[in-house]
Amino acid sequence: MKLVVISGRSGSGKTTALHALEDAGYNCVDNLPVVLLKGLMKAVMEDEVQRDINQAVCIDARAFNLRDFPEILLDLDRLGVDCQVIYLDALSPTLVKRFSETRRRHPLTNQDTDLKQAIDTEQQILGAIADLADLTIDTTLLAGQDLVEMIKTRVIEKSEAGLSLLFRSFGFKYGVPVDADYVFDIRCLPNPHWIPELRPLTGRDEEVKKYLEGEAEVQQMYHDIRNFLTTWASRFEENNRTYLTVGIGCTGGQHRSVFMAETLAEHFKPHFSSVLVRHRQLANWPKKS
Repeated sequence: MKLVVISGRSGSGKTTALHALEDAGYNCVDNLPVVLLKGLMKAVMEDEVQRDINQAVCIDARAFNLRDFPEILLDLDRLGVDCQVIYLDALSPTLVKRFSETRRRHPLTNQDTDLKQAIDTEQQILGAIADLADLTIDTTLLAGQDLVEMIKTRVIEKSEAGLSLLFRSFGFKYGVPVDADYVFDIRCLPNPHWIPELRPLTGRDEEVKKYLEGEAEVQQMYHDIRNFLTTWASRFEENNRTYLTVGIGCTGGQHRSVFMAETLAEHFKPHFSSVLVRHRQLANWPKKS
C-alpha cells in the first residue's frame, strides 16, 4: 500500500492533483487534520479491503499541529507505510493573480490580513511539510491538464524503484522554478538569439542544435554538468531519494537551456529508471506576438 500526501499553498493546484490520484484509483481524503493521519493509516492497514488500495490525503495550512508532521512521518514509517510527500507551489505573484481572477477567498484572509499577507503566512506555516517533500512541483506555468500529466508521469506511473530525474529548462527573466533541487545558470554561453536566422527557433531545432554543438564553451559546460550529476545524482539514489529536479536556465528559456536539458536527458536515460525533460517557457510555443 502506498500513501501520497499532497500539500502546498492555496491556489497551487492541490485539488487538481488529488483528483488525478482519485481517477487513478486512490482513496482520497481532502483537508485532513494532520493529527488524524496516523490513526487513519492504522485503520486502513487493519481493513482487509482498504489495505490493498493506495491512499492519498491533502493537508493544507488550516490543519493544526503541523509542527508535528516530521514525527508523524516517522510513525508512519514504523508502521510500514510507503509514504511520499508531494508539495505544490507557485510564485507568489501567480498565486495572487489566480485568487484575483477566480474571486475565491483565501482561507487565511480576514479583516486584518490581506491576500498577499495570507499567501506569505501560508508559506511559513507549511514550512515543516515543504522541507520534507519528496517531490516539489512548480505550477507557476502549468495548466490544469499539465499538472495532471505531471502527477501521472512522476507519481502514478512511477512503479520502478530508483531515482526519477527531471530536467527543466527555463528563462531566468521569468523567475527560477521553485521545484528545482539543482539550478545551473548557462547564460554565459553563446546565445543563438543574436543570430537573426536562429532567433525564431528553439533549442529543439536542428539549426540551433548544430550551432550550439559547434561551440567549445557549450561542450565544456555540458561535460561539467554531466560529470557533476553523474557523481551526485547517484548519491541521491543510493540514499533512497525518489525524485531529483534539475533546472537549466538561460535568459529566455528558448535556445540554450532547451538544448542543454535535452542533451543531458538523452545521456542519463540509460542510467536511471525514469528520466523526463520539460521546457517551462516552451509550454505554449510558439509565443503569440
